[in-house]
Amino acid sequence: MSPVTVRPQRLLLLLATWVFAPTRSEIVNLESGNIDEILNHADIALVNFYADWCRFSQMLHPIFEEASNVIKEEFPNSNQVLFARVDCDQHSGIAQRYRISKYPTLKLFRNGMMMKREYRGQRSMSAIADFIRQQKSNPIREIHDLEEIKTIDHSKRTIVGYFDNEDSDNYRTFERVANILHDDCVFLAAFGSVSKPERYSGDNVIYKPIGENPPDMVYLGSLTNFDLAYAWTQDKCVPLVREITFENGEELTEEGLPFLILFHMKDDTTSLERFQQEVARQLIGEKGTINFLHADCDKFRHPLLHIQKTPDDCPVIAIDSFRHMYVFPEFSDLSIPGKLKQFVLDLHSGKLHREFHHGPDPTDVAPGQETEDFVSSPPESSFQKLAPSESRYTILKRDRDEL
Repeated sequence: MSPVTVRPQRLLLLLATWVFAPTRSEIVNLESGNIDEILNHADIALVNFYADWCRFSQMLHPIFEEASNVIKEEFPNSNQVLFARVDCDQHSGIAQRYRISKYPTLKLFRNGMMMKREYRGQRSMSAIADFIRQQKSNPIREIHDLEEIKTIDHSKRTIVGYFDNEDSDNYRTFERVANILHDDCVFLAAFGSVSKPERYSGDNVIYKPIGENPPDMVYLGSLTNFDLAYAWTQDKCVPLVREITFENGEELTEEGLPFLILFHMKDDTTSLERFQQEVARQLIGEKGTINFLHADCDKFRHPLLHIQKTPDDCPVIAIDSFRHMYVFPEFSDLSIPGKLKQFVLDLHSGKLHREFHHGPDPTDVAPGQETEDFVSSPPESSFQKLAPSESRYTILKRDRDEL
């Protein structure tokens, strides 16, 4: 048999194809039998929850693979960064476990723990790769002189750890907590001789609240107990009343809880403090049924106009149920014991919604007063517009129930 000859031009084409063709990405397919083991062994995992019939999922597949290729070159150890995917049609149990309500959903995991903030950025190779690089950056800034503590930004919540050295179980727990909560708090650490003046009783961690001179709070639990350290730090870093912005609006809306919102001017900290105090005093038991938020009146002029208010009317308190918006009568009514709580309970009981359709309950109408005079027309939800868009996702459950 005579040898096969290849023309020079053909040979060059084959060589070029082999040299320049991208390496096929190693996207790991997750299923119920392997998901926990694989995610638990990855420092960081970005998981694509998708459905083959979803056109947005189809568009993302090649981009996701391209980003995986780029990151794989920078972090070749699969235990450092893992790109994985879940076919939600084939593995509906996994989709339910992680509360997937739209395709595609990109969720971030650290050592098997799902992060609250999923990836919602641009669907481009460079944006996804940059997101992973940011996640790999050290979330803890080292302090080289304790004088630096005096210059910290008092407008941000700060956690400071004082350790004998970095190679300790105490610091590794601190580092793990910081990796999860670095979006919510600033994390600082001092070591060795620098930290010694603050380690008179051993390694310790303190929380510095927002404000000029608030007292520090010391962590009194075990420094090696991750669950205790994480729970304490989360309580300090994630406030009961959170600020809503255009950047986090989609995330907050997708949590599915109605909003109780204080609209206030940015420099009006007094009203915010009063609102925070009353929420903590009256509504701590409602934490799992409604989101407590505050918003900048200037940035959120449209929702204010929606309820026939302007920044000049601020501070204003309102509920957005994702169908309608209801306005708290007067901000000064915060001083009436139980008034704010009743406002929230009236939402849960359906009273606010009933009054929208039928006017006030008979017990709330003065003798001789006609109920039809009271029939209100609350505007439709304004913040629902911040929810995940149908131009980016296939939404599985769009409608929200309201009593």
